[in-house]
Amino acid sequence: MASEIHYLGIRHHGPGSSRQLVKALEQLQPDSILIEGAADQSDLIPFLGNSQMKPPVALLSFPKDDPQEVRFWPFAEFSPEYQAIRWALKYKKAVRFIDLPSYWKEAESEESEDTSEKKEENPVESNRRYRDPIGELAKIAGYEDGESWWNEILEENPEPGPVFEAIATAMEALREGETAEDLSPREIAREAHMRIEIHKEKKNTEGVIVVVCGAYHVPALKKKYALKDDKTAIKSASKQKILATWAPWTSPRLAMASGYGAGVMAPRWYQHLWRSTRETVISSWLVQVARTLRENDYFVSSASVIEAERLATTLAVIRNKATPGYEELSEASIACLCFGESALWQVVETKLLIGSEVGEIPDTVPLSPLMEDLTRQQKKARLKPEALSRELSIDLRSDAGLFRSTLLHQLRILGIHWGQQLDAGRSRGTFRENWRLTWQPEYAIELIENLIYGSTIEQAATACLVEKLQNTQSLPQLGELIMDALTAQLSEAAEQGIQYLQEHAAQSSDCRSLLQTLAPLSNILRYGEARAIDTEQLANLFSQISVQGSLALPYASHQLDKEAALGMKQTMLEADSALNLIYTDENEEIATWHEALSKLLTEDKATRLLVGLALRILYEAAYLPSEKIVNFIQRQLSPGTKVIEAADFFEGFFEGIGTRLIYDENLRQAVDTWLTFLEEELFRGVTIDEIRF
Repeated sequence: MASEIHYLGIRHHGPGSSRQLVKALEQLQPDSILIEGAADQSDLIPFLGNSQMKPPVALLSFPKDDPQEVRFWPFAEFSPEYQAIRWALKYKKAVRFIDLPSYWKEAESEESEDTSEKKEENPVESNRRYRDPIGELAKIAGYEDGESWWNEILEENPEPGPVFEAIATAMEALREGETAEDLSPREIAREAHMRIEIHKEKKNTEGVIVVVCGAYHVPALKKKYALKDDKTAIKSASKQKILATWAPWTSPRLAMASGYGAGVMAPRWYQHLWRSTRETVISSWLVQVARTLRENDYFVSSASVIEAERLATTLAVIRNKATPGYEELSEASIACLCFGESALWQVVETKLLIGSEVGEIPDTVPLSPLMEDLTRQQKKARLKPEALSRELSIDLRSDAGLFRSTLLHQLRILGIHWGQQLDAGRSRGTFRENWRLTWQPEYAIELIENLIYGSTIEQAATACLVEKLQNTQSLPQLGELIMDALTAQLSEAAEQGIQYLQEHAAQSSDCRSLLQTLAPLSNILRYGEARAIDTEQLANLFSQISVQGSLALPYASHQLDKEAALGMKQTMLEADSALNLIYTDENEEIATWHEALSKLLTEDKATRLLVGLALRILYEAAYLPSEKIVNFIQRQLSPGTKVIEAADFFEGFFEGIGTRLIYDENLRQAVDTWLTFLEEELFRGVTIDEIRF
């Protein structure tokens, strides 16, 4: 008996398409279902029948030698392909993918100059291959965009009629007169491959065959082509070793706004359409809107919800629509639930229309190498990935605690923030770290993206950090990256980072960059003992950089504008703190620093704000006798000094140490003399606008 083939053209991620598809499958009872999807990944289809598999999920594939080239095929609960697979698995029918294998790569070819000139002359023709078929049909029907038109005729229409026949007819008319020049080589190969697979199935199956594909492809798949021509179209495939798996996906990633080409405007609305009945779809949606507004502390009454439903229904009638769509419901929500304020609707719009749902995959799904390594380390560390947040306190003195901390820091380097350190920067002097752990399913996707760096967490973190080091020219950033490497126990990356820092520091004459590097290095040197870090080489580097920065300071302080002066001021304070953290006694590095500050005091072109700060540091270090300090302040605040310069000096010296005036009579007398000299207008301006204690 000859096979009976039915072509069901759908829209990817369309709940109306899914509903009509399931209805058609129940009527046709096919023996075999062929679905548009990577043909070499059909072995992964049975996992969708596992009760632990909860969409949205995505089929991911990537070349073993080039994992950065990740390709994905998302499936939502309302995706027609997902529902077709679930139906086939439920009734134990044959089901497989028939699109180009994921390894297929178009052969590179050089176009002739004549072809280029033709494209240049007629760009409209050359761009036909990138057209939007749904958008074109929508324009014919008088709609502004394809999304609104398709939603109205199918996704939101409770009684769309003979859908698949109408879709096929429309697409045939749209593609009438189409030639090979109108399609990209990959599109030609895709349709050729699907026809070949349909031909194979026809030979092997005597019963009913259903082909589920994007509506645009239906005319091309039904049309008769010579088998040899189709084989020629796909012969350029270059086979590669492909790895594939299922991974959790998220509803925001299903949205067009995420850059996903087959995405939809409102994934959560589509999910609502799929799960709701015709009688409850409007009221239950408005209840969700009201609930979300209330969760955001906005008052919404039940009466307002009723009025919103009436308004949405009226709008649909006026617009000759069978039922209100999300446009009518949104407008009614703004009018009745948001008091006519569009801004209030925007507060909850993303949560309502896009959502934040994440999928789940079974434990039996084959994992990527990095995910496998992470799973092993999670078991060893006794850390279970959980969606709910929980706090974790780690003692670095124990092997188990150090292992946990190292794992979390290595993942952080890879951009996977499973753990958020609650006391980052404050607990470096202790043997304890506090974290908040929250596992997000999309981390599995990020691990695949990081396969370009290695097959284990440690290898990948090392390679990733080395790449960052190679692309960093900033001395302070190099210092921070070295700190990351040592904290994550990545000795190879740390050694390369120290080498890069030495090379850049030796060639640098930028005083501020040199001084800014001291703070991260001091943290490593001072608190490295918590992780048994070898800091001898870094100690020598710290000394070298501190001397270089000190010698350059007097000249780097010349004639800076206000913004640059404030930046240098903060840098000087951090550098002084770093030096005092490492060197508790007066030594060569501290002496060089103090000498540089003393020289800055004698520079006529030095910015007054920094002169005041330099004197303050020397004053607190008791480097200069009190008499010299007071004499210098009196000169800087003398009547012969411009008021604005005196105010800048005053700010640099006294900011943060204003209480010293209570205890130091000589300082107080110098300030009192200056202030009483000022005229009333200058006094008010200086004391209010310029001086900050």
